[in-house]
Amino acid sequence: MDPREEIDGLRRTLNEHNYRYYVLDAPTIPDYEYDRLLRRLEELEGEHPELVTPDSPTQRVGGQAVEGFAQVEHRVPLESLQDVFSVGELDEFDQRMRESLKRPAYLVEPKVDGLSIALEYRDGAFVRGATRGDGRIGEDVTENLRTIRSIPLSLEGVPGTLIVRGEVFMPKAAFQAINEERELRGQPLMANPRNAAAGSIRQLDPRVAASRRLDIQIFNIQYWDGGRFDTDSAALDWLREHRFKVIDYRLADTSEQAAALIADIGEHREDYPFDIDGAVVKVNNLTDREQLGSTAKFPRWAVAYKYPPEQKESVVEDIVVQVGRTGVLTPKAIVKPVRLAGTTVTNATLHNQDFITEKDIRVGDTVVVQKAGEIIPEIVSVVKEKRPEGTVPYHLPDTCPVCGAPVVRDEDGAHIRCTGAECPAQLLRNLTHFASRDAMDIEGLGPAVVEALVNAGMVKTPADLYRLDEKQVAALDRMGKRSAEKLLAAIRKSKENDLSRLLYAFGIRQVGEKAGKILAARFGSMDELLRASREELTAVPDIGEITADSILTWLHSPQGRHLVDSLREAGVNMESLSAPAGDALAGQTFVLTGELSSMTRKEAGERIEALGGKVSSAVSKKTSCVVAGEAAGSKLRKAQELGIPVLDEAGFLALLQKSE
Repeated sequence: MDPREEIDGLRRTLNEHNYRYYVLDAPTIPDYEYDRLLRRLEELEGEHPELVTPDSPTQRVGGQAVEGFAQVEHRVPLESLQDVFSVGELDEFDQRMRESLKRPAYLVEPKVDGLSIALEYRDGAFVRGATRGDGRIGEDVTENLRTIRSIPLSLEGVPGTLIVRGEVFMPKAAFQAINEERELRGQPLMANPRNAAAGSIRQLDPRVAASRRLDIQIFNIQYWDGGRFDTDSAALDWLREHRFKVIDYRLADTSEQAAALIADIGEHREDYPFDIDGAVVKVNNLTDREQLGSTAKFPRWAVAYKYPPEQKESVVEDIVVQVGRTGVLTPKAIVKPVRLAGTTVTNATLHNQDFITEKDIRVGDTVVVQKAGEIIPEIVSVVKEKRPEGTVPYHLPDTCPVCGAPVVRDEDGAHIRCTGAECPAQLLRNLTHFASRDAMDIEGLGPAVVEALVNAGMVKTPADLYRLDEKQVAALDRMGKRSAEKLLAAIRKSKENDLSRLLYAFGIRQVGEKAGKILAARFGSMDELLRASREELTAVPDIGEITADSILTWLHSPQGRHLVDSLREAGVNMESLSAPAGDALAGQTFVLTGELSSMTRKEAGERIEALGGKVSSAVSKKTSCVVAGEAAGSKLRKAQELGIPVLDEAGFLALLQKSE
């Protein structure tokens, strides 16, 4: 078959399956079959790069990182809406409409809590996407929007310039899954889906945005010079026919009907895959909208109804403590069932000990409960006049309720954390961190494989990784013989790692990658480190009292000693294999930018640190030198503006050779 014909056929097939999966939510082929077709298209486009087009399904994975976002002036302003907070205010809006219009009819839809954007098409091709910004000037985030698979990259039979407006969001399920993975990796959790979506769209690296599983709901045609519609509902139906993912709307002839629809949306807000922060009521007739126009701030033809936080009284029947994957003890109130925001609430977060103490929450108390941000039930206050006699203040336990290890309060005082090196509650996170690239660097042992091993009961501590049976691993879902062989080879290879990697892999509080290197270089072996006193530890550069106490607590705890002994028995190296090459670059701070051909930036940073230098991510007056590789960007420009010395790759290699 002619390559062009096969490529065109694969694109049509893949685009059809994208539409069915991401827009209709009705896939017709298994994931592996879709992946097989996509791989074939990637192969063909790799062999024939001249046939690659911007609307190809292969272009959704994210391209090269950018230095910043260009500004975009919106052809039609992306206006915000005036808020109303009661049925009475909604009636007032309706009255204003009836004073200006003969028979206003309304369109009612959920208000997605996400990031407002505009998509621009020219003769059916997606050419640009921009954030709302201040409504008139936004940012060009086209490459990140291309990664959202529910956005069509091409439209059939749509001439001229079409601009549509929508709301990018992170689905609730995706938000939960990403936070679970971030927790396993020891990364900060995202605060809420809206912030997560906004942060993802503004990533300078589109590959990050592509990994965030974003989605979109389209709710308006901003501009089209190829046709005209009488009503918003007709325009939305037309968009849906052209394969856009359009917001579900309902029609109302009166404010009473609109209020009933708003109440129904509010009652079922938990059923939406996205968060909502209200409901939108818009005049449906587009000629009427033109007649009404806008104020300096808002369109006169629409309002956003904001749901008041629903609060009800309940009774705290018990307080239980959960241990998270990072070891944080989180108290939870078990409350008498109460209906809130469309769901039955049986528990509420208590955040931490400070929260409990501040509100003086006790078992047996009558409390006021609401849903924070429509998602998480929380206790607002205690009705102290209803407090029964005999209640006592609540305090979190001194030992972990899962493994019995002592607990410690974080340096910032916010959280209380289990210190157990082998605590079952932290197993997934500990294993994921242990195997991570900067720790033991076990290729192929990511969160999904870790979870499969744990669920199969094959691994209960990091030491168990070195006793895995290849046949049992191969029998796991999505593994197979070849994958099992590669995984076990990577595990065996990790035994030879330097002591510094092992120290970082333990996940000791305050001991990061840099501290691991410093400790390994200073003490030389695990045995020497185990014999070190607090005074000897604090004498090491960059090891303060808090870090020293954290190291001693971990190393001399029963679980910590057991893990060290188990790893030693498994043959894991406990010695430092290298020492610093010298201090020729001591006192100097380097910034790396661009791509180096002879090594990665991480490797370059390690070479600098081995010679006593420091590596920074930002250029400042304190920067000693900037190393600029290919495609260096804003950091190079800033260095030139500040008069900071710049080395190209050849100059950097010469400096290393001279210093080592």
